[in-house]
Amino acid sequence: MSEKQSQSMAPKYNPTEVEKDRYQFWVDGKFFEAKNDESKDPFTVVIPPPNVTGRLHLGHAWDTTLQDIITRYKRMQGYDVLWLPGMDHAGIATQAKVEGKLKEEGKTRHDLGREGFLQQSWDWKEEYASFIRSQWEKIGLGVDYSRERFTLDDGLSNAVREVFVSLYEQGLIYRGQYIINWDPSTQTALSDIEVIYKEVQGAFYHMKYPLKDGSGHIEVATTRPETMLGDTCVAVHPDDERYQHLIGKTVILPIVGREIEIVADDYVDMEFGSGAVKITPAHDPNDFEIGERHNLERVLVMNEDGTMNENAGKYNGMDRFDCRKQIVQDLQEEGVLFQIEEHTHQVGHSERSDAVVEPYLSTQWFVNMQPLADQAIGLQETDDKVDFVPDRFEKTYLHWMENIRDWCISRQLWWGHRIPAWYHKETGELYVGREEPTDIENWVQDDDVLDTWFSSALWPFSTMGWPDEDSYDLNRYFPTDVLVTGYDIIFFWVSRMIFQTKHFMDRRPFKDVLIHGLVRDAEGRKMSKSLGNGVDPMDVIDQYGADSLRYFLATGSSPGQDLRFHWEKVESTWNFANKIWNASRFVIMNLDDFSYDDIDLSGEKSVADEWILTRLNETIEQVTHNIDRYDFGEAGRHLYNFIWDEFCDWYIEMAKLPLYGDDDAAKKTTKSVLVTTLDHILRMLHPFMPFITEEIWQHIPHEGESITVKAWPQPDHAYSNQQSREEMERLVSIIRSVRNVRAEVDAPMSKEIKIAIKAQSEDVVSELQNNRIYLERFCNPEELTIKTDLDVPEQAKSAVVTGAELYFPLEGLINIEDEIARLQDELNKWNSEVERVQKKLANENFVNKAPEAVVQEERDKEKDYIEKQQAVQARIDELKRVQ
Repeated sequence: MSEKQSQSMAPKYNPTEVEKDRYQFWVDGKFFEAKNDESKDPFTVVIPPPNVTGRLHLGHAWDTTLQDIITRYKRMQGYDVLWLPGMDHAGIATQAKVEGKLKEEGKTRHDLGREGFLQQSWDWKEEYASFIRSQWEKIGLGVDYSRERFTLDDGLSNAVREVFVSLYEQGLIYRGQYIINWDPSTQTALSDIEVIYKEVQGAFYHMKYPLKDGSGHIEVATTRPETMLGDTCVAVHPDDERYQHLIGKTVILPIVGREIEIVADDYVDMEFGSGAVKITPAHDPNDFEIGERHNLERVLVMNEDGTMNENAGKYNGMDRFDCRKQIVQDLQEEGVLFQIEEHTHQVGHSERSDAVVEPYLSTQWFVNMQPLADQAIGLQETDDKVDFVPDRFEKTYLHWMENIRDWCISRQLWWGHRIPAWYHKETGELYVGREEPTDIENWVQDDDVLDTWFSSALWPFSTMGWPDEDSYDLNRYFPTDVLVTGYDIIFFWVSRMIFQTKHFMDRRPFKDVLIHGLVRDAEGRKMSKSLGNGVDPMDVIDQYGADSLRYFLATGSSPGQDLRFHWEKVESTWNFANKIWNASRFVIMNLDDFSYDDIDLSGEKSVADEWILTRLNETIEQVTHNIDRYDFGEAGRHLYNFIWDEFCDWYIEMAKLPLYGDDDAAKKTTKSVLVTTLDHILRMLHPFMPFITEEIWQHIPHEGESITVKAWPQPDHAYSNQQSREEMERLVSIIRSVRNVRAEVDAPMSKEIKIAIKAQSEDVVSELQNNRIYLERFCNPEELTIKTDLDVPEQAKSAVVTGAELYFPLEGLINIEDEIARLQDELNKWNSEVERVQKKLANENFVNKAPEAVVQEERDKEKDYIEKQQAVQARIDELKRVQ
């Protein structure tokens, strides 16, 4: 017996005490470290690296809890598990945080210089990385810290450089001037998926551009009048008969006075508006393409900070939105602006700063995405495809890949992977390489850094040592087995990992990708600072413990669905943990000096023993099946029902009879069944609730250091007995019926009552007589009669169970009319059940296509329901005759 076993469990469940120091025990024991044990199959998960911008939120807690369940489960199944942790440098977000901190000190990054600012950023990273690790500990995550990575560490930086240079050499990375998404607040480029579109109340501004020859005007409209200062032509459709005579003529650009041509282009929609479109190649992606076709000048009228530049003339230096107001006023005074039409439209906002994004002409680095997307799409048609769970998200992924646009990967930041490109100081020659130029004094490196997602896209293989092809971890643990992430980053991250991994490793990055939703508040709203409805997972843990939070998060929704946070539901999971604690404490208190070697299931077992072992086997199969499907809600439901309803409420109560009796053999068998069942419960529950299960397991007779590395339970069908299961279910039904009748007539358990049972067969009579001890203990009868030829009392309550009818001669305590009414309600219920099951069995599709076992189950239900229907009808008829 271990030292822990010899100590009694605390009288009350206190999660703070239970969870204290437990995590350090696991880390010190190196239970979470991958063992490089080649006698076992590897199983790999890489953590979606949280950003080092702050503390983890409920979404992180949910995401990592699911991963922890999977990896603990697989470790117990005998796999050599690697759950690789790490964090993301989060370029824009972290730089914004550090700059905000500097601003409070009255400084800017330029005051520190690049190196000084980067040192501040690294200090920030270390501070918040320690916060994140402490939160991982508090949640109980079984990650392998010996392999922790960071997207800016040396190994990953080497991988990023290799990928960039390789893609450049293959012609898949290029530098060019294009319209990109520009964030004037952080003054950096954004990729398309870093832009969030919001509905904004705006306007269409309708203007008349006068023809130079004085013959009239042409009508155009815009939602951004400040950009008209950069117009370089007006476009009409070549087939639009209204404008045939104007093609090739010029108009005078109002306010600016510049002469611009009217051109014909198929892009223009003749049916929209006036059919004429003002073209601003430097401020609109579609206008840029028209400008390319017609060799138009690109006139940029804004600065990077969102103010107007010298090309804006008298508006130079004004904020873009102030300029809009002023230019509208000026156009009205000139008589050019003739209509302002209110218009609600979708406007792009920066995901990070929430600033309105400006389509902006800029020289940036891009990835030519089409070849990479084609490879990734083709992967999904092979045996090496990525399996999405739920599978509907594969369509979401493919839709994006099939409509791919080139990826702008350069960012005007200092914190991040600096682009490995240099420009010669004198000749302007461009050099891209894995190493800096040898005569570095003659070269200057590109100031920009790479989009954060560029390095994150390499996470499944860069973390394993790539590009070193001799890396042990790369050869053993790649590709990974499952990625767990939210549906909101399928485009940002999942898709990018797939196409980069396919291109560089010629494999899929992971076998499965398990998609979950978002955590919302109780009303279904997204959690946000503005609504003030956010919940800190650490606050939940402080109040209810990590196990309660984890179980709620894991079982609160099905794959792919959002999760609503309810404090009441977390409290109910705490009640579940408390129930387990109290039941376990009862078992341990009644073991005395019973040891692991004393466990023996070979002795004579009661019907309760055989039933609980049968249900244990069934629960193991159900829980295993559902975890394999990533349906943790269903797995948790089966566990909850078995633990609370069957083990705690029924078996433990029935086990008290032999435990408190004089039969030593029966005591030993009961203790063996209790320990075996509790041990298997704890092991099944461990991935969901690791702290409480470890604590209890250490107190029961066991082998091994930790439940973390114990084998996952396997059903032992030598101890499955369907007859005992049926007998026990009948006993439970009878006892419940007695309790219900007592409640109806206000007869407490302490009061003895007469009970008569009319069995449908002598076998049922024999069965109930053999288990009479349970009926007497839990029904407290004054007199218990069990027969097939029972004289049915006239004045009695009654109930129907499978195989028997129950009668309670309670003279003076019931009203016959009330009893008939009650029985009529019960008859209506059985009529409905019979109708439902017969309708199902009359469906040829069901009978012919469903598994035979499922069809047979429905036929058995039909027989049972009809028997109950007939028994209730017969009792109603009897009472009516008496009446």
